[in-house]
Amino acid sequence: MKIKRNAWSIPYIVFLIIFVVFPLILVGIYALADADGNFTFANVARFFSDSDALSTLALSLDIAIETTALCLLIGYPVAWILANREFNHSGVTIVLFILPMWMNALIRTLATAQLFNMLGFTPGRGTLLAGMTYDFLPFMIYPIYNVLLKTDQSYCEAAADLGASPFKVFRKVVLPLSMPGVLSGVMMVFMPTVSTFAISEFLTNNKIKLFGTIIQENINSSMWNYGAALSLLMLIIIGITAFVATDERDTEEQGGSAV
Repeated sequence: MKIKRNAWSIPYIVFLIIFVVFPLILVGIYALADADGNFTFANVARFFSDSDALSTLALSLDIAIETTALCLLIGYPVAWILANREFNHSGVTIVLFILPMWMNALIRTLATAQLFNMLGFTPGRGTLLAGMTYDFLPFMIYPIYNVLLKTDQSYCEAAADLGASPFKVFRKVVLPLSMPGVLSGVMMVFMPTVSTFAISEFLTNNKIKLFGTIIQENINSSMWNYGAALSLLMLIIIGITAFVATDERDTEEQGGSAV
């Protein structure tokens, strides 16, 4: 009996339905229902009148943007050095940067918090940004490194032959061609940081509350409907971010193919 090739996708489709689609449907149902199960927009409307939730969301977006910017400022030069064979002759260096990803994020966070305590740093915004940058930096480095490694070096050589300086080669050739990796890295850092809660609790001793913490508090207090509404709003924000980033990445790839 010959099995059709598309039959191999059935287990994955079942997995997605059970663990992705069904939970998202439940979030939507709880978000648009009251305690008695009646349809309502009151939970969503409550968010826009909840000053604490609005300010926490603004803080979460601010922290996520700053963390993403720090990861990009540190990660891009590192990825460029790792992808440049003149500076990096061994795969061991790459493994050392990717190695933290092999460890559970909470373990890394607890170790970072303990290190800050040993050094006498006061828990707060600074320790939160430093810890989150450390946790998510590999997620910025690897996509950029992967794109830079696959970049056709003939473009750089052609630009140099035409008289372009090394800086101009980087600005006009390397940077535009690496933008798909940059956008992927931005997505991989921004989306988890904007919704995290455990990392901020450990690194600031609960001094800074992010949006994920509010969702957790409502769920733990059995306020499932309002917690689901907050989760739905967070999903919408992340979905819009992913859509914009994907659209920009497609544009960059089309532009890069025309270089």
